[in-house]
This record gives sequence, C-alpha cells and structure tokens, in this order.
Amino acid sequence: MVMEIADFHCDVLSKLLKDRELNFQGNKPGILDVTLDRLKEGGVVLQTFAVFISPNRHDYHGIDPILESIDLLYEKVLCHPELKLIRTASDLDTCLQEGKIGALLSLEGVGGLRGRLSMLRLLKRLGVRAAGLTWNDANWAADGVMESRGGGLTEQGAALVQECNRLGIIVDVSHLSERAFWDVAALSARPIVASHSNVRELCDHPRNLTELQLRAIMESGGLIGITYVPQFLRASGDAKIDDVLRHVEHICALGGEKHLALGSDFDGIDRHVQGLAHPGQVAALHEALLKRYSAEQAGGIMSGNAISFLRGQLPAD
Repeated sequence: MVMEIADFHCDVLSKLLKDRELNFQGNKPGILDVTLDRLKEGGVVLQTFAVFISPNRHDYHGIDPILESIDLLYEKVLCHPELKLIRTASDLDTCLQEGKIGALLSLEGVGGLRGRLSMLRLLKRLGVRAAGLTWNDANWAADGVMESRGGGLTEQGAALVQECNRLGIIVDVSHLSERAFWDVAALSARPIVASHSNVRELCDHPRNLTELQLRAIMESGGLIGITYVPQFLRASGDAKIDDVLRHVEHICALGGEKHLALGSDFDGIDRHVQGLAHPGQVAALHEALLKRYSAEQAGGIMSGNAISFLRGQLPAD
C-alpha cells in the first residue's frame, strides 16, 4: 500500500509573511519545515495551510495581514503545478486522481475580521474552508485557552459559527477556552474539528483536550488532528514517535479510530519530535502505526479519515 498523508495544520504561511525572501522550495535550509520537495518526499496528498498572524505585529487586529497571507499562498505555493487549491469535494477527488497535492486554506484566529461577517464571506470566495475562532488570546469572537478569564463565545462569535455552518466553512476548536469549546459544540449544526490538539489526560497542557471534549468532537462526526508539538505530547517536551502513538492509542480506546487525523503544526514550532521534523520524515510514524494497527487502520489515521471527512463537508462542486 502506498503511504498517503493528509495534514490538517501547518504554519508555513506565517513564516513566508515574516520573511518575504523565503520561497516554498526552501531556499534557506533549516528555515521551513514544509517545502514542496518535502511534501513530495513524504507522500502528502493534502496539506492545510493556516493563516496565523503573530500578535507581535502592529497590524495584528487588521484584515491586511490575513489578505497578504492568502496572497502568499497563491503567489508562492499554488504557483507550483504540483499543488491545487481545494475548494470543493470535486477538487479533492481531482487532486487524488491526478496525483497532485491538495492545499486547504484555514484561518487560525478571526480577530482581523473585526466582527464583520462580510469579511468571512469574502474570505470564503478566496478559498478559506476552515476557521479557528481564536489563537491563545481573546478576541471579539471568543476567548482562547490562555485567556485567564476563560470566557466563552460572544454574541458575535455565535453569529460567526452559524455563518460558518451556512457557508460550509469547517469550525476548528483547537485553541478555544473550555467554555468557548462547549459553546461551539452546543451551537454548531455541523461537525467540528480540532486540527492540532492531543489528549489532556496524557499530557496536562491547556492546549490539549479532555476526554469529554474528544468525545464531543467524535459525537459531532468531526476530526481530531494529533499534533507533533513536543510539549503537547509529553510534559518534559522531550518527545518521541512512541509518544505520538500513546495519544493515538488513547483516542482509539475512546472509540475514536475513525475520527483521528494528523495536524503536525510544522513551521509553528521551534522544537520537534525526535525523527519527526518535517513531512519527509512522517513515513516513520506510518511504520510505527503498522506495528500496532492494520494497514487499513493506519491508512485511515494517515489520510483516509481526513479525506472521507472533507468529502462530506466540502461543497460538492
């Protein structure tokens, strides 16, 4: 069986936004985790590109850096004929049939929209197909996991979730406060995803999810993207591939085998799991999974579950 990888989260656009001299072919070795060559080396069939705007930017709360990031996706990533932007389920199937790498566009925080649902609709027209309401802080829509007050959705945030449902934009709960998570879970009429989060019971980090939260995602019909962030895998931050497997096994034990996916967070981290530093090395994770699971089960975790989910959630054509 040929290994295929679907990855629900990387932050390469943030690096391209910060350093305009970079290109997606990786002209500065060691700077980008995700490059065209590494995606091809790893057998990646789907890569989600997140729009993450650093809080250190002066225009953090504006729409401009979001639009600039999307422009970078078009100008520096999609300029390569090996990649194709995924807007519809039909686009996804075309990519798989033609051997291209599908690029899915997501928002990691909606602060720059400033409560304007018109901006969300415009971003959908530009290709956005998933949205996380916050990063770790608070904005007009919701509180993130590091906001000490632990607030939930605002009225505007609730309206955003409903508009995402109407537009077919997937709602991502990875960075939400617990209260905001439960607000979204109760409100969303569509399945929700955690694009890059692990199991709180195995590693007590605020960015990880409790068993109750994981079950809620499963019950919604959603996806959980196991992430390679070392400090989300093991408290010491000294993580190995076996630590990734611990989190996979725990979710499988909860009945989540069909809801598991990958959410590497490549280019959003400055430390890596040993032997898992870029897409070209993810084959080692596949090999480790095959020692504990069938080829069908391992294939589901690596890409099959994510592809099935997207076929059901993206517009048909």
